[in-house]
Amino acid sequence: MSHDWLREPCFAIDHESREQAREHQGQLTKPPGSLGTLEALAIRLAGLQHKPLPSAQQVWITVFAGDHGVAAEGVSAFPQVVTGEMVRNFAKGGAAISVLARTLGAMLEVVNLGTVNDPGELPLVRRAIIAPQTRNFCEQPAMSDAQLAAALRAGADSVEGAFEAGAQLFIGGEMGIANTTSAAALACGLLRESPYALAGAGTGLDAAGIERKAAVIERALARYPNDVDALAWLARVGGFEIAALCGAYIAAAQRGMPVLIDGFITTAAALAAVRINPGCREWMFFAHRSRERGHVRLLAALDADPLLDLGLRLGEGSGAATAVPLMRLACELHARMATFAQAGVSGA
Repeated sequence: MSHDWLREPCFAIDHESREQAREHQGQLTKPPGSLGTLEALAIRLAGLQHKPLPSAQQVWITVFAGDHGVAAEGVSAFPQVVTGEMVRNFAKGGAAISVLARTLGAMLEVVNLGTVNDPGELPLVRRAIIAPQTRNFCEQPAMSDAQLAAALRAGADSVEGAFEAGAQLFIGGEMGIANTTSAAALACGLLRESPYALAGAGTGLDAAGIERKAAVIERALARYPNDVDALAWLARVGGFEIAALCGAYIAAAQRGMPVLIDGFITTAAALAAVRINPGCREWMFFAHRSRERGHVRLLAALDADPLLDLGLRLGEGSGAATAVPLMRLACELHARMATFAQAGVSGA
């Protein structure tokens, strides 16, 4: 399977709509720039959506789930069967992202890419099984080239569903025991950083557990040349769900759909996406600053200024969903505030 589609151009930004939105902001009954980031959000979205009055009402959330062979190294505080159990929990509506999606009126899709504890057919769960888990990347590459291609394409398929449903904003979430280990290894490979700087607590490791996780990543990194090829690193140490996120982010930019990036794992996938197709960076908004140790470094690498800092580290897309109301409020203020002329107020 070819990766050529990943490098196809991203959808063009409409600079005229962006400038019209900027001019409109200058006419609203407030001092210029007084709504700060909320103004910037509306202006950016206007250019991406090709209309001076953008909207973030139609939100599509996909949670990609996959198991990791590196879990055998004891890098997680939870057993591997939890991945499949959480897929079932998503389907039943009991997970944090399930509650958030219902509250937001967002479409929630779950994609099972392969779990050792397979929950079987479930409502709202799309089965795109690649293998029960990736291989233990301490011993061999996590994915074959064909598996990587399938995972990337699974992400693009979700974006296609979102596009056909009329979504205005795409959120990617993830679930997979040991996936903070995979994301940290990917970040180390892309950034040439030490795992002792980027490996964090994940699902709740203590200091000794974090040290063990870093040592596992260090052992894996030593197997490979010190290059920064994103596709190579995805295959070497990535997860099915991380590769799917990467594919989704690129496909969304190609389709002209803004994405809201969640936390550490999704930001690692976003960095890989930008390394593969730099044009997709324009389509990314960053929801929050995670408590996971390496997230700040990833955000800096992407020159990203997240909307929230709430001490979150759950994953599932939960931080991104939490930031949706801010994006909606930015659009509502932009569209519904009176201009100085409408209000009969003297401007500056």
